Amino acid sequence: MSPSSASAQSDPAPQELPVELQLMLQIFSPANRHDPFPFYRQLRELGAAHRSPLGLTLLTRYDEIVTVLTSSDWGHDQEVEHLHAGQEEVFPPVFMWMEPPDHTRLRGLVSKAFTPRRIMSIRPRIEELVDGLLDTALATGEFDAITGIAYPLPLTVICEILGIPARDHDRIQEWSQILSWGLDPDHLLPQQAKDARSEVTPKFLDYLRDLIAQRRLEPGEDLVSALASVEEHGDRLTEEEMLGTIIFLIVAGHETTVNLIGNGLLALLRNPDQLQLLRSRPELVRPAIDELLRYDGPPHLNTRSAKVRTVVGDRTFEPGDGVVTLLACANRDPRAFGNPDRLDITRFDGHAPVSRHLAFSLGHHYCLGAPLAMLEMETLLTGILTRVGSMELLQPDPPYKPNILIRGLAELRVRFKD
Repeated sequence: MSPSSASAQSDPAPQELPVELQLMLQIFSPANRHDPFPFYRQLRELGAAHRSPLGLTLLTRYDEIVTVLTSSDWGHDQEVEHLHAGQEEVFPPVFMWMEPPDHTRLRGLVSKAFTPRRIMSIRPRIEELVDGLLDTALATGEFDAITGIAYPLPLTVICEILGIPARDHDRIQEWSQILSWGLDPDHLLPQQAKDARSEVTPKFLDYLRDLIAQRRLEPGEDLVSALASVEEHGDRLTEEEMLGTIIFLIVAGHETTVNLIGNGLLALLRNPDQLQLLRSRPELVRPAIDELLRYDGPPHLNTRSAKVRTVVGDRTFEPGDGVVTLLACANRDPRAFGNPDRLDITRFDGHAPVSRHLAFSLGHHYCLGAPLAMLEMETLLTGILTRVGSMELLQPDPPYKPNILIRGLAELRVRFKD
């Protein structure tokens, strides 16, 4: 599939194409970004695995995807090759796209900044940020929740963890949005997105090189200072690994949470019975977040490659064969979740056994920032339940960003009243 054909996917799929291919085109069509779930459901009902024209097999069902994500027979170190093959531009080494021992080494260095104790220590700062954002929102009344709340909260938090000055937050946000879209498969990206990625990547890396140099001269308590110290002391962290690690933490550390906030608020506003239940039972905030992640989580897919000859479901995969795990599709699989298209904030309240949602992945690539994202969303929802007397959705059909891998709203006009 070429970029030009991807841009034309808003047209109905030609009837002469196989049904599977028609559904794949609809899933990735910009015209269906607002609601790809009916096409996920149809593809899932046709089978657990579907060969795509790009050579990768799309996995649609929960059990098969869990097998791939948790098995050592599958690796995550060919993501760039699968999604961005043939591009001269190469992303810096990112531990998310590595396997042990390199993955273990780099994740271990970074994980010290994301321990439960460290995350809980920044709760007061997150509460302070939420209070300030809600002050502004209530004083304004009508506003865009994406630019007014969803972006500034996680962006500020991850930048402060890393030690990025406040004066640079706006351009970091701009670059991150471009790179987040640039993570989508190249075959589905318009040329303008590739060009923007190519332009922004060297600027972002040059900025980080300067920041690292500054932190070596004047180290602080931030993560960039810690990583710079490790590299300077001759540990096994190279400059390229450090750059890739930092840029990944910036992009993944807030873009997914931005979309969790936006998608989550929209889901609650569209399901007022669930919002009212949450108001009456605020102890459901944490299980409600898990349900929002299952129901409309930001990550929609990732890739894995077979390391050995292995069988998943009724398919045999040879070493090097790649799959696309449709995480959002699996999170609506009725084999794993009863009445999966219904938002039910009690689903994960612990009173009945329930499958784990896949929004944070599984296995040794489980999202490192999951506790931070959960805390940010918990603090925000608690603040809204406490301080916002009523919320009104002003856009029945809000626009979505073009992203496929990390799906979320471009705008969410709402009215808050105390």
